[in-house]
Amino acid sequence: MLTKQYSVKVFEVTLEDENEFIAFFDKNYVMFTNHLISIYGNVNTKIETYLQEKDLKYIVNTELPKSRASKNSQKLQEVKQEEVVQKEIKKPVEKIQDNLKVIDKLVRSGQELKIKGDLLLLNRVNSGGSILVDGNLIITQIVEGDIRCNGNFMMLQASPKANIVFHEVEVDNSYLQDKLNRVELINNEIRITPVLKETKWA
Repeated sequence: MLTKQYSVKVFEVTLEDENEFIAFFDKNYVMFTNHLISIYGNVNTKIETYLQEKDLKYIVNTELPKSRASKNSQKLQEVKQEEVVQKEIKKPVEKIQDNLKVIDKLVRSGQELKIKGDLLLLNRVNSGGSILVDGNLIITQIVEGDIRCNGNFMMLQASPKANIVFHEVEVDNSYLQDKLNRVELINNEIRITPVLKETKWA
């Protein structure tokens, strides 16, 4: 018996509107060429034909297993998040606006920041560090860790080992290397625009 074990990137989506589904993948399908798409909902012949034409691999209404390791990791991250929050309480973060936080410190491996509004980070994110931002995000130094952003835009430069997710879509790191980039969602399309290299941060 021959066996192989694969590490697969999975993108999970709930199919509610056929036209919205097709419009989204029309604009962003390049991002998913190396993903397994897990679809929940009614996949009709039109959707099946579309996915096959785009050569996208998918499964339908399949409950994927959640590993014990990931659950333990989540609990560990929650504990570490509490530690980070306690440190921030001891040393207040400067606020420019009610919904904007400015942080000038390194995000180390094992640290996780959860920000409800916008974030301007004037330092780097090490491998193993993670940031979850509900609003917009600007990071002025290299990102090597995990980023989750759900705002209108984010600006950053990522190393090949970073894991960048914008509105639940994993962004290909090759678009984010060697320069600062602006990533934004416009008309259901993720757009990546290089920022001038001569940009200087005050």
